[in-house]
Amino acid sequence: MAEMNGDKIKLDFSKGSGLLPAIVQDHESGKVLMLAYINEASWTKTLETGEAHYWSRTRQEIWHKGGTSGHVQIIREVYADCDNDTVLFRVDQVGGAACHTGYETCFHKSIDRDGRATVVGEKVFDPEKVYKK
Repeated sequence: MAEMNGDKIKLDFSKGSGLLPAIVQDHESGKVLMLAYINEASWTKTLETGEAHYWSRTRQEIWHKGGTSGHVQIIREVYADCDNDTVLFRVDQVGGAACHTGYETCFHKSIDRDGRATVVGEKVFDPEKVYKK
């Protein structure tokens, strides 16, 4: 494959039943905030708006991250992997929390070699209040 310099990228949505993984990283701290999936429509919406949009596998619809909570992700940089089938979003996380359970990152469980999990970090918000469930 030829090197691309300024050419519009064509992500390979033919893999994964039309879904590609999107790794989300805090632009400032470098922390991995979450992993989500994009389809072509959510990819286009992300590029158009400058805010992260994903495909919800549970609800089977486009999901604007932070659309309910206000904790939107403002895209600062986007990278594609060598096969054009995974993206990395480097974002400014509004509200300080990416996880719907109230933590800064979805990766808030440290697992030891025996498989025991320990929650690390503090909750940034109360999901019951934010999502009114």
